[in-house]
This record gives sequence, C-alpha cells and structure tokens, in this order.
Amino acid sequence: MKKRSPYFTCVILSVILFFFNVSISNAQDRFNFIEERLKELSKDNPGLKEKVDLSVNGTSIQEFIRGIASENNLNVSVDASLNTKIFNNFSGVTVADVFLFLCKKYDLEINFVGSIMSFSAYALPVEIKKIIPKSIKINYDRNKDIISFDFANDSLPIVARELTKATQTNIVFAPELNGKLISGYIENMSLKSSMENLGFSNELKITQANDGVFYIEKKDKDLPSKTSVKSNGNYAFNNSPGLSLTIENDMATINTINTPISDIITAVSGQMKKSFLLFSEPKGNTTLSLTNVSYDEFLKYLLNGSDYTVKKEGEIYLIGDRNLEGLRNTKVVQLKYRTIDKVIDLIPSELKKNVEVKTFTDLNSLILSGSQPRIDEIEKFLLAIDRVVPNIQIEILIVDIRNTKTVATGIEAGLGSQKTKTTGQLYPGYDMSVGAKSFNNLISGLNGLGLVNLGKVTPLFYVKLKALEEQGILKLRSTPQVATLNGNEAKLSIGKTEVYLEVQNQVIGTLTPQTVSTQNYKTVNADLSVIINPIVSGDDQITLDINVKQSSFTERISPTAPPGTISREFKSLVRVKNEEMIVLGGLEENTTNDTGKGVPFLSRIPVLKWLFSSRTKAKSKNKLTIFIKPTVIY
Repeated sequence: MKKRSPYFTCVILSVILFFFNVSISNAQDRFNFIEERLKELSKDNPGLKEKVDLSVNGTSIQEFIRGIASENNLNVSVDASLNTKIFNNFSGVTVADVFLFLCKKYDLEINFVGSIMSFSAYALPVEIKKIIPKSIKINYDRNKDIISFDFANDSLPIVARELTKATQTNIVFAPELNGKLISGYIENMSLKSSMENLGFSNELKITQANDGVFYIEKKDKDLPSKTSVKSNGNYAFNNSPGLSLTIENDMATINTINTPISDIITAVSGQMKKSFLLFSEPKGNTTLSLTNVSYDEFLKYLLNGSDYTVKKEGEIYLIGDRNLEGLRNTKVVQLKYRTIDKVIDLIPSELKKNVEVKTFTDLNSLILSGSQPRIDEIEKFLLAIDRVVPNIQIEILIVDIRNTKTVATGIEAGLGSQKTKTTGQLYPGYDMSVGAKSFNNLISGLNGLGLVNLGKVTPLFYVKLKALEEQGILKLRSTPQVATLNGNEAKLSIGKTEVYLEVQNQVIGTLTPQTVSTQNYKTVNADLSVIINPIVSGDDQITLDINVKQSSFTERISPTAPPGTISREFKSLVRVKNEEMIVLGGLEENTTNDTGKGVPFLSRIPVLKWLFSSRTKAKSKNKLTIFIKPTVIY
C-alpha cells in the first residue's frame, strides 16, 4: 500500500476544518438572527421579557412551548412532528432566553409571521446546483441514412431533442423517463439500427411506428429467480416476485406491487430480525413504496386504514384484528380547558368506530378502550378541541320611561247611604265633596237675599265638584349583569304576579240536582325577559342572538276577573366588537282613555255640559330602551 505524504494529509485536514468552521459560523448566524428577531418582537409583546421559574421532567416540547405562550399571552404555532421530551430547570430567565435555548439545544427553527412565532425542526438548506448544458456530438447523413453519435450520461430529453433536430425524425419518450440519463457510442450506422442498439445499452425499449416516429419506453425487467438473491443489501423473494427490500442501518426501503400483506410482514420481519406473533393472519394484497423507514414505521404505514393493528410487548410485536382482546389498549385522556360534558357527541363517529368511550367526570377525563391507532386518533382530535372557552360578561341597562296625563271635570249629585261630610282639595286641583249640611247652609244664604225661596235637601244628599289635571313622568332604570360561556344562553327575567279568583259551578244529579261551587285562586304573570346567546369569533367579534319580551297588566273588568296583559316582543341577531355597546329600542306603548257620564242631551250642550256631566280623559305613553355591552373574558 502506498503511503500518503504529510502534505496530502495536511490538505485533507485543512479542508475538513474549513467546512467545520463554516458549519459553526452558519449555525451561529442563524441563532443570532433568531435572537435579534426575538428582541424586536419583545417591543410589542412584553410577554417575551417576562421572567419564568420552571422545572420540567419528561414534558413534550409541544406542550412546554404552548404552556409558556399561554401564560404570557404570546402567539405560537408548534409543528405536530416535534415529539421530543425535555428535562430542564429554568429560574429567573426571560421567555425569549428560553426560546433561544430550545432552538440551540434541540436544533429548532423559528419562523416569524407578524407577532406569530412558528416552531419547527431545522432543515439544512438545499444546495441548488447549476447545470451547465453539455454539447452533444451527433453527425447524420440524410442521403445515406448514416448516423454517428457519442453520449456520456446525457439527459434523455436533451438527447431526444437533438436527435429530432439532426434527423428530422420525431422521437417521443414516456413521461416517467424524464430524468433518465443515457450513454452510447455509434459510428456510421443506420438510424433504426443505432436506435435499437442505444435502447439495448440503456435498458430501454425503442420501437418505430408506421409513421416513422420512434417511441422510447421503460423495458420490462425479467422476474427474479426462484432463489433469494442478495446484492449490496438488496433482497428479492421467490414467493413474492413483486417485493424488493433493502436493509441499511436498521432502516428499510421497500417496494412492492400487489403483494399479500402477510408475505410482506414475514419478509421484512425476517430480514430486520424482528420477532412477531400473528393473532390472526392479515388478509388482502397491497402496493407499498417506503424509503428509509424503521420497523415500527413500516408496520404503522402497512396496517393504517385496515382492520388490523399492532401492539408491542417487550421485543415482540403482536399483530392481528383490532377487536381481539390481546390487542386492545385502554387509556385515560384528561382535558385541561373544556368540561367533559357533551365532548363524546363531538367526536366523529368514524373515529369512535370499534372504540369504547366512557366519561370519567371526577377527573374531567375520557376512558378510551380499543386499538392503539384509533386511540391515538381520538387523542389527537381531543387535543385539537381542548382549548380555553371564552367567558362573556354581559352588562344590560334597562330604561323604562312612562309619561301619563289625566284630566277629570264635572259635577255629580245624588243620595248616599249615609251622611256625607264636606271634604276635598281646593288647590292646586279642585276636587270637593259637599255634604247636605253645607248645601243647606248655602240655600239658607240664598233665601236670606229675598230673591228666591228654596227648601232644604235631605240629610243623605251630596254634591261632588271636580276640576283636576294630573301629569307624571316615571323613569325606571335597572343595570343587571349576567355572564355565560361562549355559545351558551344567558337569561334575565323581571316580572310581577297577580292573583284572580276562578269559580266553577257543577250540577250533580238529575232527579234532585245539586249545584256544587268550587273556588280556585290562580296566578298570571307579566314580566320583562331578556335572552342572549353570545358566540365569539376568532377576531373577538361577538355575535349576539337577542330575544326581548315585555308584558304588562291592564285593568280588570271586575274585581275577581283576571287582569288583561299587553305583550311586546322582538328578536335580533347582531354582531359587535368586544366591549362595544349596542342600543335596542322602539318598544313603545300609547294608551288613550276618554270616558264621561251626564244628563242626556244637556251633557252635550257647550258650557252647560260642565254643569250636567262628569268627564275623565287619560293618556299614557310607555317607552322601553335596552343597552347591551358584552365583554370577553379568558
């Protein structure tokens, strides 16, 4: 063996050291860039400057990053493929320093989109090599149909194009040969013979159609021999001719076409020296193409979507039907942010197929029993919906304005059941009741003038004189507050209950009928109710489904009759911003009452009607306005 010179060794070491320094420099530049971006982002996101004290032991890096972001109001997105378990202790360091440490320790990358930080595994940049076109040597004599060419690992598309230009004969190749490289040397041979030889030397099938066009296709390979062949780690199996397998560093590259599943498991397990047990033999064929996968990944892809599953106990893989007892797993999945109520109804039926799901309210958890792949799918779905549900506090301001006006005038006289005393009000309104004694004194005064001579009235006589106007404004204001979870109904009700008497008469018997009377006191309600169903969108916009109903009592037709009611109701669907107030109004009620009594005909004559009638005019106006202000609380 020839000994290398010291100079040659120094050159090799220098080159290795150069590339090592370049690699370190590139990594340091990447971390410096991440650190600078975190500093810039912390100006608008103070949570990055917050100091934390944390100790984690075997926590998923996804949960760790999301937990820090949630506590410090940061926007993050974590790649689902990051499943590294971390064991670290942090004390008195900023969130930005923790993120930078994770990038260096676990070789992560942070992509910044506005205020959103996206964490993913770092991938080396792909070096793009510039391909310099190579000149192809082709000489063709059209008159003699003689061609010469020299190809050395040239691209098939380029060769086909140059041959078409030189020979003026179309050459078409199959799409799957687009990246094929070919080689060949021909000297003074006919075009057809040269194309056949070119195809033979490059394992291609080249045929010429009747119209002169040459078609280049992939040549069908012969089936492998009946014995297993090993060449540089490549295996082909006589019982499964469509299966080829390469094992390198405990990683498998598998290509198979329409091969029985059981044959694939047997072949791969044997070559990778894995122990397995078939509870039930998998049925059916499959086509598979995997590159550099582990044995666990191979089984996962092979059995995914089928009725079969795998369970590992120690170093033995148990394979069989998903419903078999020995292959069933049980897992308790606890929710952090949502209550367990109604979660089962949210899980798609396809995910729950052949999986038993039960609630465990004490721990706010679900108990899943079934095959491990189905359990993993349900757990992934639960993780996706296990988010903080916003709480909505709703402030309601209710303003009810009532304006009333009543005018009562007239004279009323008659005989009462007992003596009436002279009483009443002279100012600001005039409302007097004059008894017989006072009225007789008035008559005696008139008789003393000598103009007329009137007799006295009976002691039970009375006279009522009324000229009264009343006006009032009443403003009721109520400010209740209610709170509810997102998508759940909040209800407020303020009302009044009145009682009325219901009498039922029932006749019993035919020959000697008897009447039985039954009295029942019943209630009737009049209230103001507000029902609000809030739904918060992703941008903190709130959609409010509002239902407002107001009812009030009217006068009874008799003391024991039930009161009448008047109802006003409206529904509305509005969209507002967080902490924005809306006004709901227009529920207005107007009432006019004009009643009177008097002497026929005389009560309708102007001026005289005031002496021979009694009238009451009343007007009322009620207006209800509601102000609603929702606030989102996390």
